Amino acid sequence: MNALAVLSCQERLYEQSRQEFEDIVRRLDSEEVRSMTHSDLERNLEKMGRELMRKLLQEHLQSRGQGESAQPVKGSDGVDRPRVRLQERNLETIFGTVSVERAGYGQEASRSLHPLDAELNLPEKKYSLELCRRVAEEAAKSSFDETFESIGKSTGGHVPKRQIEELVRLAAWDFDAFYEMRQGQQATVKDHGSIMVMSVDGKGVVMRTSDLREQTRKAAQARKHKMGARLSKGEKKNAKRTATVAAVYTIAPLVRKPEDLVCENGSERAEPVRPRPEKKRVWASLKKTPQEVIEKVFEEADYRDPGHQKSWVALVDGNKPQIRILRRMAKEKGIDLTIIVDVIHVTEYLWDAGRTFHPESGEDLERWVRVRLLEILRGNAGYVAGGMRRSATLRNLAAQDRKPVDACANYLLTYGPYLKYNHYLAQGFPIATGVIEGACRHLVKDRMEVTGARWSLEGAEAVLRLRALRSSHDFDEYWTFHESQEYERNHRALYAGGIVPPTIKPSPTSKRNHLKAVK
Repeated sequence: MNALAVLSCQERLYEQSRQEFEDIVRRLDSEEVRSMTHSDLERNLEKMGRELMRKLLQEHLQSRGQGESAQPVKGSDGVDRPRVRLQERNLETIFGTVSVERAGYGQEASRSLHPLDAELNLPEKKYSLELCRRVAEEAAKSSFDETFESIGKSTGGHVPKRQIEELVRLAAWDFDAFYEMRQGQQATVKDHGSIMVMSVDGKGVVMRTSDLREQTRKAAQARKHKMGARLSKGEKKNAKRTATVAAVYTIAPLVRKPEDLVCENGSERAEPVRPRPEKKRVWASLKKTPQEVIEKVFEEADYRDPGHQKSWVALVDGNKPQIRILRRMAKEKGIDLTIIVDVIHVTEYLWDAGRTFHPESGEDLERWVRVRLLEILRGNAGYVAGGMRRSATLRNLAAQDRKPVDACANYLLTYGPYLKYNHYLAQGFPIATGVIEGACRHLVKDRMEVTGARWSLEGAEAVLRLRALRSSHDFDEYWTFHESQEYERNHRALYAGGIVPPTIKPSPTSKRNHLKAVK
């Protein structure tokens, strides 16, 4: 056949799309459209264009042929599949619904295999991987109800709310495998910060009773409310499961003196230009224990600094179990880890203690806190603890009245080994947990604390994973990996030896539908 005949066949193949395009042009030139405002024109053109894209996609899928195998088809179960029939499936895409007719190879009591599905990497369910991606990104940002509305407005696909929740869980399935894969490779992007910072914290999420940790669930089931219509004062409103939040990043040192942070006379100093965190990765998990999360923290840090040439620092808020785990793992791995208790938590204790001596807010209270904070930054936490206790004793304060003072003093003495701020500042180490506090707020609070929501464990974990990928700027790389894993699971694993047979490519003049369609 000559070139003109081949071109004619190709034109006929996309005939519906060409006709749709001509219809759009005619509508744009109509009086009705010419009278529209620019906004109405944009909305109508988007809708018309989406239908054009759907038809183009449909006709392209038809042009790929029926996907007949060029070789005998054998499944991973060792069964040959000589029977071949044309089978049709619908696919919900970002443009709308399309159908795919392809050759299915089967045998009695065996699952049919479709080489064309593998060639296109079609998902197991009816929703295209690109539509799943849009759902995952939207659900990571907003509620499932808002995701449903957004997908309906921004795409031609229709995904019911119940399916949205399922697609979100499936979308996050390869989270751990993705980071394990990346950590198994040599880091390609080098950072400049000489300090490796790791930080861990916790944030509660309201859960369904069945998904609480065992101890919390038993307490929730045993809890009796004083009134039936509403909760009484002091009663717990919600039963929560704590998500362990983690952050790993590198940062350049910023050498400072205690007086650079707090001035004795209260005057303000010019803030130095602070170095920004580099290659920050944040994530949270409700399913994993704190120990499992901290293990992942060490793995991430080791991936970035395999030779341990940087200064390793752990920023914490004083959680004793976390500190014990950090110390034990650092010892087991032979890492010289500096653990620092967040100075902001120390400051909050000081404010509470200061109000014992100066109940009214004002200059006296500020001066009291400022003087003692400066001494703590100079490395004299024990001295400050003893001084405030003596002051409370000299004033003959009652045990109840001096409680905040004793709490602050106990905190300073308990965590004294992690409050050597003068040494940390001299080495340029960060001493505040702003990064992990921000992660707790952004990853967990901003999304999970939806009014009235009670999360399932699987659903909450999936959303946290997707939010973490977006916050760490890893979502695009992850999705490429996820699609490759989908191919392995849904296609390659189904064939003998993991080899998907190639399909016969149709010529421009080949006729379709010579196989029997099974619907």
